[in-house]
Amino acid sequence: MRRSAPDRGRTLLGPALALIHTGRAPTRSALTSALDVTRATAGAVSGELEALGLITVDSSPAGGGRGRPSHRLAIDPAGPVVIAAQIHADGLSVALAGLGGRLEQPVHLPLPGATDPVRLLRAVARTGAELARASSRRCLGSALALPNPVTEPDGTALAALHFAWPSGTPVADLFAEQMRKADLGPGVPRPFPSAVANDANLAALAEHRHGAGRGARHLLLVTSGHRGVGGALVIDGRLHTGSAGLALEVGHLTVDPQGRPCQCGNRGCLNAETDPDALFAAAGRTPDPERPLFAQARELAGSAAEDPDALAAVERVVDRLGLGLAGMVNILNPDRIVLSGLHRDLLAAAPERLASVVADRCLWGRSGRVPIVPAEVGHAGLVGAAELAWEPYLHDPQAVAAS
Repeated sequence: MRRSAPDRGRTLLGPALALIHTGRAPTRSALTSALDVTRATAGAVSGELEALGLITVDSSPAGGGRGRPSHRLAIDPAGPVVIAAQIHADGLSVALAGLGGRLEQPVHLPLPGATDPVRLLRAVARTGAELARASSRRCLGSALALPNPVTEPDGTALAALHFAWPSGTPVADLFAEQMRKADLGPGVPRPFPSAVANDANLAALAEHRHGAGRGARHLLLVTSGHRGVGGALVIDGRLHTGSAGLALEVGHLTVDPQGRPCQCGNRGCLNAETDPDALFAAAGRTPDPERPLFAQARELAGSAAEDPDALAAVERVVDRLGLGLAGMVNILNPDRIVLSGLHRDLLAAAPERLASVVADRCLWGRSGRVPIVPAEVGHAGLVGAAELAWEPYLHDPQAVAAS
């Protein structure tokens, strides 16, 4: 039996906002159906979310179905924002982000001269604060994506291979401290919420909610960005992070025991065999040190159709990637694989070869072939960081008013 207005209360606001946030309830009719409530209850819930400044309700007709036209529901473009940030192996990115996976124009900065955690996090906090002060929209929180494992729930960074950080750096506490010190302008909640997580995990969350992973029950994301390889698993809409936040460190799967040395001390890890450096090594070329490595690797992969050396390099790296994906499929049994970063370009350059390697190495063979699709979300690490920062408000939208 459908729930009626008296029991809607606060408990339906979060689920309703999540449905609108992810595009699953573009109309009040769709919201009514998804929540399994009466039309009056859906109207009251959407009205409360509108009053909080989170969504807009447009009474102009939507759709051509029978009966009364349904109201359109959308994220309020003038609503609040959060600060989303990402540290890459060779730079920083910061943006303001509203609900609905919508980023404002990101700011990209080179790494500071010293990459100790305090200086890096201070640079992130100051940039985010500048964006918040310049915006007319209220800022409610912040989150940071890191290119290394981050433990849960304490938020320490382990094996920070790209920087000279001590293992166990309390990055969540340090980031919170820098955000407290930053001049965020008037109207921000105090204490100012902040959070930190692994970038691949956050990219998977972004793809599941707003991109190529929509509708997947068991989504595996594998990505290679500026350096190294990351992976993440989303099960029934929730990230699987293991007992301490360290699950799916796929970059250290061995795919060639005699292969290239990895920063972890082993040889032939997926990290070392399928990232931008590996692609250049396979092509026998040296990247231009004056240009971003990731952009050059994408160009090299994109030239495979005309350049025999680039094609040979792509095929070698794709074969190694396929071995790693097949091992993960055998263990995890996902219903979709999303490839992001450089791996997205490798998929575009050799889609059949990659699918064939994975199928040939899987226990179920071609009959159990898993769809391998390219990522769709631009700046997925930032979008995922925004998801993390929005999490408390998606759980309890009335916290927007309380803050």
